[in-house]
Amino acid sequence: MFAEYDVIVVGAGHAGCEAAHAAATMGSTTLLITMNMNTIAHMSCNPAMGGVAKGQIVREIDALGGMSGIITDKSMIQFRMLNRSKGPAMWSPRTQNDRMRFAEEWRLALEQTPNLDFWQEMVSEIMVENDTVIGVRTQLGIEIKAKTVVLTNGTFLNGLIHIGEKQFGGGRAGERAATGITAQLESLGFETGRMKTGTPPRVDGRSLDWSKMTEQPGDENPGKFSYSSETTPLTEQRSCYITYTNTTVHEILETGFDRSPMFNGRIQGLGPRYCPSIEDKINRFAERERHQIFVEPEGWNTVEIYVNGFSTSLPEDVQYKAMTQIPGFEKARMFRPGYAIEYDFFPPTQLQSTLETMGITNLYFAGQINGTTGYEEAGCQGLMAGINASLRAQEKDPFILTRSEAYIGVLIDDLINKGTEEPYRMFTSRAEFRILLRQDNADLRLTEKGHTLGLASNQRFLEMSTKANALDNLRKNLETISVTPASADPHLEAAGTNTLREKTTLAKLIKRPQINIGHLSAMSTDWQKATEDTNQDILEAAEIAIKYEDYIAREQELVNKIQGLENHRIRQDFDYLRVKGLSSEAREKLIKQRPETLGQASRISGISPADISILLVYLGK
Repeated sequence: MFAEYDVIVVGAGHAGCEAAHAAATMGSTTLLITMNMNTIAHMSCNPAMGGVAKGQIVREIDALGGMSGIITDKSMIQFRMLNRSKGPAMWSPRTQNDRMRFAEEWRLALEQTPNLDFWQEMVSEIMVENDTVIGVRTQLGIEIKAKTVVLTNGTFLNGLIHIGEKQFGGGRAGERAATGITAQLESLGFETGRMKTGTPPRVDGRSLDWSKMTEQPGDENPGKFSYSSETTPLTEQRSCYITYTNTTVHEILETGFDRSPMFNGRIQGLGPRYCPSIEDKINRFAERERHQIFVEPEGWNTVEIYVNGFSTSLPEDVQYKAMTQIPGFEKARMFRPGYAIEYDFFPPTQLQSTLETMGITNLYFAGQINGTTGYEEAGCQGLMAGINASLRAQEKDPFILTRSEAYIGVLIDDLINKGTEEPYRMFTSRAEFRILLRQDNADLRLTEKGHTLGLASNQRFLEMSTKANALDNLRKNLETISVTPASADPHLEAAGTNTLREKTTLAKLIKRPQINIGHLSAMSTDWQKATEDTNQDILEAAEIAIKYEDYIAREQELVNKIQGLENHRIRQDFDYLRVKGLSSEAREKLIKQRPETLGQASRISGISPADISILLVYLGK
């Protein structure tokens, strides 16, 4: 019935979709297996993409040739660039999306991808011979052979849904859990654990009083995620709204604490620290009289509303009673209650930097199975797992991104070296080189790599090259076009900065904090002519490159110094027992995690600089 595939991807969430698209686009025969073809790329939680650091990840996926950015642009209903008041390393794009259109666009894109087949069924087992995966076995007993397998099971592995004292199996509301794989992987020697996440109630927008909330519109001049010309910015947007809980809401919620699965011990899994449930918030931050609630539309035409900030697993009657005390929600009609879900994950220290497992060759894990949370974190893991599974099937060298090349590199390096005891979420603070890893330059960093892989198209590479040339020309113009005090001083005074004593270049002016690229056209007709047909995004990128060039150079110098450790490769069969002087903890962790480089070893918790020095001397011999 089935021929042997190069790559089988199990699960069609954000990780699975990116993995399947990447592998097939790179020329590998690929099979995507999902329990329900109608829920491909379903947004299980909030209908939004991006956000702080997450937006950078989506830009990186897009730059490499992945689809998340394009799908997001085609289904967005609002665009905002967060953290504009901070430095450009912190700027993070975020969109509100039409949930149904997002899933539809993903499915259409996958169906139009050559080399990609689909099968609807549960995978109950992976087939293994001599510690190497050779395919999967489905619930119907069908065996499908493959050179590589990528598991992206999301919250479905032994998923258990909690609403108050009620609990039932499921991967998400209305969908059954996946069983069999966890027990098999445990029998093969894998460590496993339980994690927990949650979702808020959904309500009928026609029943809300919007006049009691604060409107949160999109950007006046909205941008988009994808660097490609395939998508365009929005000309019309839908607003979100903000309201707040109060002490009455908190008191009502507390009446259900005795029936809360979080507080009575029924939930054993670890929940996300940075996206806690409403009951967790009022318990941990008892001194706060209110918490912010973001009221987010689920799409262009639907009346369904996502109540962001009110994630809960309390009994449904308590949820509803408390919600009706929130301003604007007094007459709210609930579509469905919030719930918590527990699921199995596998500590990611069992993975190599390609996301291939250490225990079973040619088996890759991506997404929440690795202990992460969020669509964006899942998508980038799926992309990297799909790339590497395809490369392995084609007997080519693996593809790895370092911490200085991408947030994706930071995420994977964190997971495989440090592991995670709670759902991992990306933040800008996790990236030590975030000035280099900005959202505006992901294409300049990564598109050539994606093109070499056969993932980013020739058109994408041409667009990136055109942008790079335009930036070079803009920088040259900024460094060569001069202005006199007479032409510049009125504008400098208006901006609140010092006037000129002599003629100076635009590059020197743009380095002033008070001056932005928009001021320059009024000061110089030469600059005006040079930029009259230039895209605003490219102008902004040129400004960042000049304004922050000293910081960028300093960070690049640090990268170059650290690169020395990354260049020291460690064989996978290296015998750490022969190295005298290593601490017992270091030896134990090095044997268990098998770092691929000395730099990777240095980031493993519990390994000291002294241990690294000893290893450096030994490897030098």
